[in-house]
Amino acid sequence: MRKTSTPRIHGKSPKPASITAVAKQAGVSIATVSRIMNGIVNKSSFATQQRVKAAVDELGYRPVTHGQSLRRGESRVVSIHAVNLANPTMAAIAASAETALRMAGYTMVLCDTHDQPDLQDTSLLDMRAHLVRGYVLLGTIDSPQLVHFQDHGETLLYVNRRPQGPNSTPDDFVGIDNKSAGAAVATYFKTRGLHHCGLIHGALHSPATSDRVDGYSKTLSDLGQGLQARHIFAGQGLNHLQIGYDGIKQMLQQGDLPEALFCSSDLIAYGAHRSLSELGFRVPRDIVLMGFDDNPLNDWIAPWLNSVSVPYPKFGQAIVKGLEAIWNQGDRSAQILPFTIVERA
Repeated sequence: MRKTSTPRIHGKSPKPASITAVAKQAGVSIATVSRIMNGIVNKSSFATQQRVKAAVDELGYRPVTHGQSLRRGESRVVSIHAVNLANPTMAAIAASAETALRMAGYTMVLCDTHDQPDLQDTSLLDMRAHLVRGYVLLGTIDSPQLVHFQDHGETLLYVNRRPQGPNSTPDDFVGIDNKSAGAAVATYFKTRGLHHCGLIHGALHSPATSDRVDGYSKTLSDLGQGLQARHIFAGQGLNHLQIGYDGIKQMLQQGDLPEALFCSSDLIAYGAHRSLSELGFRVPRDIVLMGFDDNPLNDWIAPWLNSVSVPYPKFGQAIVKGLEAIWNQGDRSAQILPFTIVERA
């Protein structure tokens, strides 16, 4: 019987480049390509590394890591578990992390836990089933599986919210000093002659929020201008816009507004501003607002908002550094990034 060739299926993806093809194009051995792709560069010259990377880019080579992951118990995949991706702050940090991880040779998987323990546990277990190498908790909440992961020495890096729990590692943290930032807001108001200050904040189960509130409240008290109960509003849930909106309504129902108002997130400040505008108040003429995060939208939509600026572009490299310190048993000290107060109004 005459043998016929198999017709080419239109649109079928070409066969992926092999490590053999990369080695041939770069003029090196397969072992050299493997070492360089796995980050072992002390056995090859810089010129060799560049030739291998150029061949990888030109041929579109992607290593198959499943077998390596099973043999070595590791992979090149990192999962990020964010508590609320609707918040521009979380999205900005996740974007910075993805860029830095990709540049370092890792692949990022992004999960939204919606600040709920059961969803956080589900995402942690799902990612472990996919053999991820490390878990970045972009905000975290107490949950049974998180405690289990801590007890069993999983690679956990905490971002934005300090780690909690008896078996968590305080050094495995990337973020700012939220307590000092809250204190800086109080000092800012004092130095500008604003003596009647208020506060609207979200749920205090978040260490980031509780630290901001503690630093702000204590410093105001130390400066001799403590907060009045009618000028404090504590909201719950993830809808910070609604928290800010409702906070203004409640303060007015209880009497009056303060001269200056610290909102523990920019989104809370947006909600407060909407409520104030509807009621005929002008910002900053009638009341000064201070937000927190200084997310990238502020320069475009909130010229009336002062804010504590968090350095989003620096988070990505700090996250990679923190993960590699855990894997390589290096310096695992917490990475405290700088904050500044941006004055617009």
